[in-house]
Amino acid sequence: MKKLFVSLFAALAGVFALIAQDAKPAADAKPAAGDATKLMLGVVPNVMQYDKKELTVKAGAKVMLLFRNEKCPLQHNFILLKPGTKDAVGALADKMLTDPEALKKLYYPDSKDILVKGTKLVGIGQSDLIEFTAPAEAGDYPYICTFPGHWRLMNGVLKVTK
Repeated sequence: MKKLFVSLFAALAGVFALIAQDAKPAADAKPAAGDATKLMLGVVPNVMQYDKKELTVKAGAKVMLLFRNEKCPLQHNFILLKPGTKDAVGALADKMLTDPEALKKLYYPDSKDILVKGTKLVGIGQSDLIEFTAPAEAGDYPYICTFPGHWRLMNGVLKVTK
């Protein structure tokens, strides 16, 4: 009876392992229709740059962006902008140095050119999961860190394709 129980337990463990394996997508698998596009963006320590200068998504896709700061002692954020507005929004971010409420606002300037913004400033060892729908129009959408002064070096492009 004990051998039967052990055999049954081993068989069930094998079935559960197969189910779990099937539930995990392959690392290089493309999201199925209707699934969110998963992106990761990090910070290069001591350089004040994102670790990717370019990300690509399909127009109108649901996006889950994991923004991580693993080792940089500075705080950073993520903001996605309308094309051609990086310098103007960056200048607004710099002006936040004189705003006593800037930290409370997470250094996000008030601008109609902001399409997406993260939910927090990301310090060392922290992350922010930012969920949004990609713009419907194909094009190059700049992303920047709006902590004052960072945007000049800390920027990239979200390429939206049809």
